[in-house]
Amino acid sequence: MSTYMPKAGDIVRKWYVLDATDKPLGRVATEAATLLRGKHKPTFTPHADCGDHVIIINAEKVVLTGKKLEQKTYYHHTGYIGHLKEVKYSTLMKTRPEFAVELAVKGMLPDTVIGRKSMTRLRVFKGAEHNHVAQKPENWSF
Repeated sequence: MSTYMPKAGDIVRKWYVLDATDKPLGRVATEAATLLRGKHKPTFTPHADCGDHVIIINAEKVVLTGKKLEQKTYYHHTGYIGHLKEVKYSTLMKTRPEFAVELAVKGMLPDTVIGRKSMTRLRVFKGAEHNHVAQKPENWSF
């Protein structure tokens, strides 16, 4: 018996909807990363991109546990000398909750071509409505 190796044409990509209402940010991100990588499938192969599409709704209702809302900080550098910017997660969750969820998911994917390709299949929406009804996404409960 030989080892199964998926080919690009054999991979079937499904669409899933994750509802982030009143769920911790890390739990939502790990579920999304698992689906994006394809680790929930019996045909998972680490070197092949066999993940699915993920839609996360209600990103504004995601919860940060403990004191993370006041203590956690997002840093980014503009590229200019001395221009290290910082934003508290309390501000980030008020202004751009979709970005906060994307950051969490991106941190749980590998820093390789497969990880970058997986991020293109992630869609995050602030509210309960999304514009991917035509793809007939399934609800994923966790």
